[in-house]
Amino acid sequence: MFAYYLGLGLLHLRRNPALTALMVATLAIGVAASMATMTVLRAMAGDPLPGKSDRLFVPLVDLRPDDGSDPDPEPPTQLSYRDAVALQVARRGVRQSILYGIGPVIDPGRPDRPPFFAQGVAVQRDFFAMLDVRFARGGPWSWDDDTRGARVAVLRASIAARVFGDVDPVGKTVRIASHDFVVVGVVPEGWAPLPRFYRLIGGPGAFGNEEDVLVPFATALELQLDPEGQISCYTDPTSSGFEGLRQSECVWLQLFVELGAAKDAAGYRDFVGGYVAEQRRLGRFPKKDNHRLHDVASWMDLNQVVSKDRRLQTYLAFGFLLVCLVNTIGLLLAKFSARHGEIGVRRALGATRRAVFQQYLIESGVVGLVGGVAGVGLTFGCLWLLGRQSEEAAMVAHMDWTMLGATLMVALAASLLAGLLPTWRACQVQPALQLKSQ
Repeated sequence: MFAYYLGLGLLHLRRNPALTALMVATLAIGVAASMATMTVLRAMAGDPLPGKSDRLFVPLVDLRPDDGSDPDPEPPTQLSYRDAVALQVARRGVRQSILYGIGPVIDPGRPDRPPFFAQGVAVQRDFFAMLDVRFARGGPWSWDDDTRGARVAVLRASIAARVFGDVDPVGKTVRIASHDFVVVGVVPEGWAPLPRFYRLIGGPGAFGNEEDVLVPFATALELQLDPEGQISCYTDPTSSGFEGLRQSECVWLQLFVELGAAKDAAGYRDFVGGYVAEQRRLGRFPKKDNHRLHDVASWMDLNQVVSKDRRLQTYLAFGFLLVCLVNTIGLLLAKFSARHGEIGVRRALGATRRAVFQQYLIESGVVGLVGGVAGVGLTFGCLWLLGRQSEEAAMVAHMDWTMLGATLMVALAASLLAGLLPTWRACQVQPALQLKSQ
């Protein structure tokens, strides 16, 4: 009977094309608006490292003066050089890496290819394993390179092509920030996880471009590569320049730590608390102990990767879908009310209310299926328009198979929900009354 009722549903769609088109368009617009915003929200709030995000942590300590000048209950979102190095060298995690942004000039050394500014980071070797970075050529620098501050670098594929053309760049020299570096590895486009949780502070942001060049942290310190990002100082540096920054109570570094399991977070938090207590005994950290340990999810929440406005937009879009449902209910009521005579004849010939309910609910489902297909097309159109607004928007405005299936399911479920009241009303038709009126 399902196939029979499905055929009837398709037949009745063609009987009143104007009303059918209005119902399909109403449903499709509501589905497209809600699912386009939901697709973007899902991409923005997604897990950047599935299976590992709950083992990556960002420790924070509070070195601010206790003078009421900064009432924010949260500690600074970066670390001073002294604190970052102290926590890193303790090696209480499986892996750990200090990080700060740099913006060096890369000189291809060819008259036909002028120097250009690049976006980069100074990191430690563990960074690549923590983020599960794949390499198109070569690999990360060695532990020895990390320790002695060797002048080695990892380039993004597009930057390697810009400097070296089609030649394999591994082992070749490139001039970065007026110094010669040996290329040890090339990462492909799309190498970095999305959202880029490791560059939320003073960097390109959660959906900015990937880094062009990565150099060892010790090398960046030795060459005094200026940090590109936020620097907050809570006391005046004792000396000027880069060395003064290293010795100061200024926060400008991030530390990421990978633990063996999520349950190890309590032990690491106690370790950070012990470090803070030790520093307090040495005269630092005047405020009451206020250290934090954030996993990737709470770190992104703290930095508002998904803003309240973005969530509100999603709620409003689903509210618009609800309005479209109400309109679809009204249109279905009008459509089914015009067929009371047909329903009365069917009931008089022995059709049960259950059979009538099944028929008209399936017909509502057919409307939803057609509206869903149209809604998918409109959703792709909405995402295309969003993607053209900026490069950041283009990174999240794309639909995967999961959201494609969800869009069709939402459309079908919405149409069935909208069809419940009209279908129930159709079942209440009294055959005798309808036959007398004919």
